[in-house]
Formats: sequence, C-alpha cells, structure tokens
Amino acid sequence: MKRRDFLKLGFGVGAAFSLETLSGLFPTAYGAEETAATAVGGVPSLVAVRGGDRVAMLDAALEALGGISSFVKQGQTVVIKPNCGWDKSPQTSANTHPSLVGHMVELCRGAGASKVVVFDHSCDDWQRAYRTSGIQAAVEAAGGEMVSGADEALYRDHDNPAARNLKHAKVHSAILDSDVYINMPVLKHHSGARMTACMKNAMGLVWDRGFFHSHDLHQCIADSVLLRKPDLNVLDAFAPMLRNGPKGIDENDLINTHALLVGTDIVAVDAAASKLLGNADGEVRHIDLAAAMGLGQKDLTKVNIRRISLA
Repeated sequence: MKRRDFLKLGFGVGAAFSLETLSGLFPTAYGAEETAATAVGGVPSLVAVRGGDRVAMLDAALEALGGISSFVKQGQTVVIKPNCGWDKSPQTSANTHPSLVGHMVELCRGAGASKVVVFDHSCDDWQRAYRTSGIQAAVEAAGGEMVSGADEALYRDHDNPAARNLKHAKVHSAILDSDVYINMPVLKHHSGARMTACMKNAMGLVWDRGFFHSHDLHQCIADSVLLRKPDLNVLDAFAPMLRNGPKGIDENDLINTHALLVGTDIVAVDAAASKLLGNADGEVRHIDLAAAMGLGQKDLTKVNIRRISLA
C-alpha cells in the first residue's frame, strides 16, 4: 500500500489520524509562532513543538523549560536512554533519530557534564542496532559513550516497593548510578502495548523484559516509571510509525507530523503522544494506570503546556 493510500484509510489501530488531532496539541496556526514571551507564564511541564527540524525543535523546547542547565549541572554524570532496539536505519522511525540523541549529548557536555553515557537493551543484536540506527556514530561524535545493554553483569538487583507488579528487577547500572537521567524514545505503534512512548521506553532499563509480558504488560510499564523517574523526557514524534510496530516494515508505515514532545511529566507527555496517534482516552491503559498511581497528570486540560510552531 502506498503511503498516500494508507493515510486516506487511517492506520487501523484505533481512531484515524487527522489534522484535527494535530490541532488539538498545536492550536496556533501553522506558520505562527508561540514563544516563551507570549505563552502562559510559569515553567511548563510539557512543551509541544512542531514545524522545524528535530534539532531546532529540541533547542526551542529546552529554552522554554529554562535551558539544559536546568537539568544538567557542572560535573554531573548523565545517562541518556533512547529507543535503540532495532537493526533499522533512521528513516524507518523504529529507533530515536540519531540527530536528537547526538545533539542532546552535545548539550549535556556543553553544560559541563563530566560524562554522558547512552544505552538500550536492544531486541536485535545490540552492536548492529547501535550502528545501523546511526545513534552510536552521533553519540561518539558529540563526546558521549555508548555502553552495552546486552551484558547481564552491568545490571544490578533493584527493589521497586511502590510498584503493583514490578516489585523487583535487575536494572542497568548506568540508570542507577548517573546523576541525571534523560529519557529519549521515539513515538510509534506497538502491537502489544498499543503505543511506544516515554513510559514504554523503560522496558529497556531492565534485564528481564519477559517479566513485563507475563505479569500484565500495561501495569509493568506503569510500574517501571518507579524504577527511576526521568529528569527529562524527549519524545521523537517527527515521523511516527502508525502500524507494524514496534519494528516496522518500511517508510510506508509512517506519517510526517514534524513534532517533538518534551517535558518533565512523563504521564502528560505520553497522554499527548497518545492523542497525536489518534487514540481515544483509555485506549492506552498504562497511561491511566500511571495516572492512578500518582505518577503524573493524564488530563491535558490541567497541564501547563507550552505550544511552539517553528514554521
């Protein structure tokens, strides 16, 4: 099926994608710009940007949040967790785009971070996934370090007492030991969880991903937020995969929204992402579960959202 035909039919996993879905997150006219000076006062917990390239949108979002120095201080260590699970090239949107990850490493180093490490517990061969995704090259060019997610010796036992199901897990030491944790997933359809976004990305923090699938996937996804809450969430929603997730087949599975969602409230970011994919309220159950656990706000009418259009 050609992409133009795919878009006419909708993506077949829920409510059809439409421009009205976009306008709900981005109410300003396309081509207009909402800056920090004209938006609602106070530091937002969610910034929704569209219309530029990924790097420009990340810079705009961070500026609205007070800059990278609001999150990374001189001498701190930083761990960045992208979605880098698949041996797929950047244009497929199976993984976080390397330009975003590389730029974040560069920003963290510029803010004085003493070390920036990047990893994922990949589903495909980790070395091939790191290489084919373009993430390894981008990270290393920016002064960061890629570490393996495929070595069990790098994971440590970690209790998660406030969880409902995921009360114990082996968690990657980079997550447990770094001063700052930045979560950088890609937005896409997922055959089991309905959607991959910020909360779902935490499956790559643990050694035993199979536990999630055998103990209520959605509850474990919500529980995984408690392993360590990210200091910042950056969701690559530039060209979301609308079917055949999480790996996808080719570019015909994508739609170009040219959007980026950035925030400190992981539930709010995922709630906005769900709407961007055209899901109705309640269709992504781990969002409701996480909100009920007090992990964030799912009602976007109660969230301080900064909306920015760059083109």
